Amino acid sequence: MMQKGKEFYKKYEEIIVYLIVGVLTTIVSWAAKFIGNALLFHNTMYPTPFENAVLSTINWVTGVIFAYFTNRRFVFKSREPMRKEAPRFVISRISTWILDVVVMQVFTAMNINLVTATFISAVLVTIANYVFSKLFVFQKKVS
Repeated sequence: MMQKGKEFYKKYEEIIVYLIVGVLTTIVSWAAKFIGNALLFHNTMYPTPFENAVLSTINWVTGVIFAYFTNRRFVFKSREPMRKEAPRFVISRISTWILDVVVMQVFTAMNINLVTATFISAVLVTIANYVFSKLFVFQKKVS
């Protein structure tokens, strides 16, 4: 049983670690958002549109920074210069942010409830982030 577990992990290591890093990224970015709320807006539970935009920006920027370094080190084990990878990573994350906004707008127009729409969008964004990271950002050099 233990051997099969090790074989499974070895076969799917990159995806497993990617999902773990994704959960950690979510925790870190949400923590930054709520800390920002506490420090900037005194823990309002009903933020204004402006406050919401500030908190979402804190959430997104923190998530992208944390995800870049953890994906680079633990998922894709990159040794490429950061000056090449980091801009590609940010561009890929901006594109999946746009995907999220579009998917949410379409589902809202279709009267799909918020929880279902958010879940489907999160799955699509996670898959797109992995594909972009694998094919566009953290490219392995062929020897």
